[in-house]
Amino acid sequence: MRIETRIAERIKKINPSSTLVITSQAKKLKSEGKDIVNFAAGEPDFDTPEFIKDACRKALDLGFTKYTPSSGIPELKELIAKKFKKDNGLDYSPKQIIVSCGAKHSIFNALMVLLNPQDEVLIPSPYWVSYPQMVHLCQGKVRFIKTSAQNNFKLDPQELKKYITPKTKLLILNSPANPTGCVYTHDELKEIAKICVEKKLFVLSDEIYEKLIYDGVKHISIASLGKDIYNLTLTVNGVSKSYAMTGWRIGYLGAPQDLAEAIAKVQDHTTSNPTSIAQKAAVAALAMSDDFSKRICQEFQKRRDYMVLRLRELKELSFVLPQGAFYIFCNIAKTGLDSSTFAQRLLNEAFVALIPGDGFGRDDYVRLSFATGIEEIEKGMNRIKDWLNKL
Repeated sequence: MRIETRIAERIKKINPSSTLVITSQAKKLKSEGKDIVNFAAGEPDFDTPEFIKDACRKALDLGFTKYTPSSGIPELKELIAKKFKKDNGLDYSPKQIIVSCGAKHSIFNALMVLLNPQDEVLIPSPYWVSYPQMVHLCQGKVRFIKTSAQNNFKLDPQELKKYITPKTKLLILNSPANPTGCVYTHDELKEIAKICVEKKLFVLSDEIYEKLIYDGVKHISIASLGKDIYNLTLTVNGVSKSYAMTGWRIGYLGAPQDLAEAIAKVQDHTTSNPTSIAQKAAVAALAMSDDFSKRICQEFQKRRDYMVLRLRELKELSFVLPQGAFYIFCNIAKTGLDSSTFAQRLLNEAFVALIPGDGFGRDDYVRLSFATGIEEIEKGMNRIKDWLNKL
């Protein structure tokens, strides 16, 4: 067998995650004794609440360590259905809910079920790094729709219309968005939903940052805007960001019954159930009030406001104020550097880690995370300011 035929063609299209590459380099430098300021984090820096850990310990003590139903334990699915109803105005029965190994897994399952070879998937750019890679893995065809800072990086409905062809199957929508922090309003989503219904276009709505929204802005689930768009939407969420449970790997989605049943089949024959004790931890998280999520959201807003204050001092960078998530997407065009060079040099020369924008579809931008303490943000911004002055 020739070497070049050992790897499947679909794998050759996949790029490594830029977020994981830079994070790995930063960890290596830290292990060597360097004082690294981490603006690359894609997860809350808070610890998982103790009551959630206690639920996991109890599950272990009771021997809850066997296989569960592959789509999730009934107790957890019931709570997710209640959460969708209370928070999002969505009526999903437990049969329409699939619990997976993180929201990323939920997204991949949805794409696997929906896409035939060469089906087109529309992705607004900038985008989360894994969306196009997952589409490639499912043998779909990606079509990017470029958005602008002037429109807060939101998808313009008129632009959406231009990109729809007879081969278009799905739109991926992320609100609040990674990396831009944009949050779509009710009216904006209504216009997008109208087009998707007219064109019979499925929507994968990634709402993982739902609880992290600032300035009194309200989160809206596109599937809540009417029966027709509900029947075309797969709503993805999870406990990772809202409850500081990234490593527990519990995500979930709600979908029309036929799609949920198909996704359950895929999961039956791939991962089977998510970790049993992590499901019990998620039960504890969803059964409690939103006090923890509200507290960390307030803290993230303070951090955002401070980072924004410091960024406004820098003439070389510009940005759009994020209304959700915990990232600021900064334009670096005035520096004359591409995003990978900017990120690599900043890490090596100033010991500040951030994520290059090329993996998000914009090589003239970098992503800064404010999922770290105010003192670290102050130190990191001081270093960035000094480093820029030397360029």
